[in-house]
Amino acid sequence: MKAVRFHEHGGPEVLRVEEVPRPEPGPGEVLVEVKAAGLNHLDLWVRKGLPGLKAEMPHIGGSDFTGVVAALGPGVTSFREGQRVIGYPVLSYGGVPFYLCDDPPPGAFALIGEQTNGGCCEFVRAPAPNLLPLPERLSFEEGAAVPVVFITAWRMLAERARLQAGETLLVQGAGSGVGTAAIQIGKLLGARVIASTSTPGKAARARELGADEVINYRQESISARMRELAGREGAHVVFEHVGEATWEESVKSAAYHGRVVTCGATTGFQGKTNLTLLFAKQLSLLGSTMGSLACFKRVLRFLGEGRLRPVVDRVLPLDECRKGHEALEAGEQFGKIVLRAGA
Repeated sequence: MKAVRFHEHGGPEVLRVEEVPRPEPGPGEVLVEVKAAGLNHLDLWVRKGLPGLKAEMPHIGGSDFTGVVAALGPGVTSFREGQRVIGYPVLSYGGVPFYLCDDPPPGAFALIGEQTNGGCCEFVRAPAPNLLPLPERLSFEEGAAVPVVFITAWRMLAERARLQAGETLLVQGAGSGVGTAAIQIGKLLGARVIASTSTPGKAARARELGADEVINYRQESISARMRELAGREGAHVVFEHVGEATWEESVKSAAYHGRVVTCGATTGFQGKTNLTLLFAKQLSLLGSTMGSLACFKRVLRFLGEGRLRPVVDRVLPLDECRKGHEALEAGEQFGKIVLRAGA
């Protein structure tokens, strides 16, 4: 089968399209013929090499994938060959299988495509509990734009920050995959959504997704514009994942008793925090990563009903995975970059 692999960590140039043996499903596993795979910033970090990460090498990235069941391993009776499926990326928390955890316990979590080989290939082997039926409303490409970003955004807003109807939400980096999910989830939960992004084109698309107001951070100060839009009240919840480039403005933009929730730091890990604002405004700083299977099922229900929708920026053939990495690294996309596998 065809797969996109890297044999050493580095830039996009380490990605190679190679012919590798097709995997066979073991006990409790399912072999999926991949139809589409979504790219995430996680794929960039894994390719570059994260401190302490023990990835299977040579490595096939891709935590998000959709496809059809090609073969069932011994003991698997919950699926049938030819069934459309979508992958749930989380394998375990602190070494404990995810299906034994109602909420992530202490310890590092393992993901398909991070520690193990992922879906940037023509066939992927996955544990049966990590697969769910793909909602009929979604194409394979749309489904591949869902798992990591929608699970992450739902946990951040609904479970960690506990966003309430009538509150104001500031979404940083609205053009990213997780940002496009956050805008929609914010509106679904009844919030007033203010989005920040970098170009007029992305601003227009953020409004189409439901953003009530949009701030172009290249043309104006986020916090100054927030004072105009929300007054002294500010944002009850600030959705962060950008890191150094926006962190200081996020803290400034938060309301008294506001919550700043973050899942990443794509522009750097050393965010500057004004401690006076932190204690004077009695802010809560919340970290968040991924989410439970129950969270994913909830998101899939809303997607199946059409109340949430994936945002696909572009679809590239699997052979052009490197081009997808380069575009994602440059921040050219609005929404998700998806790879199409097979014919």
